[in-house]
Amino acid sequence: MSKKTITLLFVLILAPVILYLIWPSDEARIKKLVKEGIKAIEQEDLENVLSKVSYNYRDEYGLTYLSIQEYMKKYFQQMDEITVEYENLQIEVHDKTASVEMDVRVVAQLGTDTGYVFGDYPNPEHLRLTLQKERTKWYLIKTEGLPYEW
Repeated sequence: MSKKTITLLFVLILAPVILYLIWPSDEARIKKLVKEGIKAIEQEDLENVLSKVSYNYRDEYGLTYLSIQEYMKKYFQQMDEITVEYENLQIEVHDKTASVEMDVRVVAQLGTDTGYVFGDYPNPEHLRLTLQKERTKWYLIKTEGLPYEW
């Protein structure tokens, strides 16, 4: 065997192993999506928030992608200094769907008052998010646990 053949075989065998080891898992991608979504909310970056939501979003409250866009616009105009705290993050991946559960508190400034607008210190709100995989990206398709006032 020539050096070229050995090198080619080595690359063909080693490349998939390296790719497998460095390619992020679905769970890692979902954690990143949650962190980026929270950061976008805190920065009041509507475009980035919506980039995490599927156009096919629909939940039990009757919300869709377009209604989320309008609600988030309204809330970003009313609130300042938004801080999102979350804990007990649990992720379950099932082929093309995933569920994310976490306890959430949101602190924000409304006018001159600052306080909890979602959950509070002893009692965070429990959210359940349903995600769907489209190609290699995950998108939010349903949320459970939001306050009825949405």
